[in-house]
Amino acid sequence: MRWTVLDSPIGEFSVAVDGTAVCGTYFGRMASAGDSSGAGPADRAVAELRAYFAGELTEFTVPVAVPRGSEFERAVWQEMTLIPYGETLTYGEVARRVGDPGAARAVGVACNRNPIPVIVPCHRIVGAGGKLVGFGGGLPRKVKLLELEAGVALRRAWS
Repeated sequence: MRWTVLDSPIGEFSVAVDGTAVCGTYFGRMASAGDSSGAGPADRAVAELRAYFAGELTEFTVPVAVPRGSEFERAVWQEMTLIPYGETLTYGEVARRVGDPGAARAVGVACNRNPIPVIVPCHRIVGAGGKLVGFGGGLPRKVKLLELEAGVALRRAWS
């Protein structure tokens, strides 16, 4: 596994590639992360992340390999990838979609354990009534990611 770091509007952001698939992302710099130049298989992931942060990419196509997680967590992470760019769902809505309507808190735990934030967009899940609650990268980052997506979605809708 190779970690690469890139600068982004939410601070340093590290991405791990194992073979040809992204297997982890991290808010900040991983101790073993190098710069984003000449990273081999990580080049595509870094290019897509840069395009995302620039407001040019709304859907990731880079392969993802989730290295761990329970069956429930994997179902939640898969459901996250189905939330359209610029939109949000509540923890309760995600719980219903994965077949366990009473598991809103467990969805929150799964969000916190998401090994590939941003690419697997846990930031698109909000609390009841649209409240911004909990985010492994911190609420200011969640706000920036949601604002980025909302702004791009509006510009695209109005152009």
